[in-house]
Amino acid sequence: MKKGNIYEGIVKKVEFPNKAYVEVIEKDENGNEQKTQTIVKGALPGQKIKFRAKKVRKDKSQGILLEVTEKSPLETAEPMCSRFGKCGGCSYQTLPYEKQLELKRNQVLEIIDNVYKTLDSSLGIKKDYIYDGILPSPEIKGYRNKMEFSFGDEYKGGPLTLGLHKKGSVHDIVNASGCQIVDDDYSKVIDCIVEYFREKQIPHYNKNTHQGVLRHLLVRRAVSTGELLVALVTSSQQDISEYVSEVSEKLNGLEYNGKLTGFIHIINDGLGDVVKSDRMHIISGKDWFTEKILGLQFKISPFSFFQTNTLGAEVLYKTARDFVGETKDKVIFDLYSGTGTIAQMLAPVAKKVVGVEIVEEAVEAAKVNAKLNGLDNCEFIAGDVLKVVDELEDKPDFIVLDPPRDGIHPKAIQKIIDFGVEQMVYISCKPTSLARDLEVFEAAGYKVMRATAVDQFPNTVHIESMVLIQKDNI
Repeated sequence: MKKGNIYEGIVKKVEFPNKAYVEVIEKDENGNEQKTQTIVKGALPGQKIKFRAKKVRKDKSQGILLEVTEKSPLETAEPMCSRFGKCGGCSYQTLPYEKQLELKRNQVLEIIDNVYKTLDSSLGIKKDYIYDGILPSPEIKGYRNKMEFSFGDEYKGGPLTLGLHKKGSVHDIVNASGCQIVDDDYSKVIDCIVEYFREKQIPHYNKNTHQGVLRHLLVRRAVSTGELLVALVTSSQQDISEYVSEVSEKLNGLEYNGKLTGFIHIINDGLGDVVKSDRMHIISGKDWFTEKILGLQFKISPFSFFQTNTLGAEVLYKTARDFVGETKDKVIFDLYSGTGTIAQMLAPVAKKVVGVEIVEEAVEAAKVNAKLNGLDNCEFIAGDVLKVVDELEDKPDFIVLDPPRDGIHPKAIQKIIDFGVEQMVYISCKPTSLARDLEVFEAAGYKVMRATAVDQFPNTVHIESMVLIQKDNI
């Protein structure tokens, strides 16, 4: 195999999140067959694909997907979105949902099992846990309650559009009107804004030259109330306050399945291609809405962390509550607590819950939500878990961990272990980060007792996982 050459092969397996292992059969100079394994991102099990060799190694080479030449036998579903294949989002649409679940179920199981293969060979620690499999999302269409769309063009020099990055591209944008994993209200907002700013000929922001105005559109929608919050993100390179007011009127004049509760203008002059705020102006309505989950109410602002699949979150949190078990008279630490959702699920049956979260806005929202739900045994602290755990006066009886995608800081893990609690629940949206941290917990005397996966992201490669770990000497 040579770098830059094009090869064809069949995908034998796919590891989380989208690492397809392709087997290529070649003949050497003596006519003998040689099998080479290459990792190519974005393919499905059983597909025959063409790819270009990117890195050539003796053990695992890497390639770039060029074309699917034969569909997988597993691909028996019709794509539900007209932009499937172009958009880089929902790559599992051609798999029936039960096949998606089976694939994800096996990926999470393999990841955790591999932890024990490593531990067995190095420390003699054997696998001994119950795997509950995967819990499906209650909805597989229109399930997302938050989307971040980018302004751009579908091709260089093309008309303004608004949507998601084209598959395999960091520049081209695929219009997201008609996206099937969100409510139709999102499409109404997209169509209105694109049509208006095309007419006004306002340029989109170019992330290479850092010139232009229109950057992102943040849309959030409550499943329980139908309340819709829209935030337009622009640079400050041009005064478009008049246009923002006009587009606000147009948005407020649309007929929605739900109700537009607020339109916000956010100024962001940062160089990174991320949605953030330097300044925020409420153009109409308010900068928050209310979501309800498992009998509790949550006030959600533009940047509040909240699970993106509300009904799926109910499944996740019910499962977490089951994993935690009896909490009467216990002090529970909810580390990486976000807006305090898990803390408030556990608070009614706990002595006290202490939440720690680095995002100050999320902490303030957690405090408001706790008051909204009449909970007076919750304490929320703003700060980095790595630093805050040294300052906590309470001693936990149980710890819940729900860290960001990259997992827990190595130094923070040791401080968490030093609390010496008998059991912990670890929730992760990136099972590979979970696996890395589990090796540390296992080496420190904890073992996995129970594990499960929860599909929060149907039709995509992403998956939520959860484990209950326990001190080995119990």
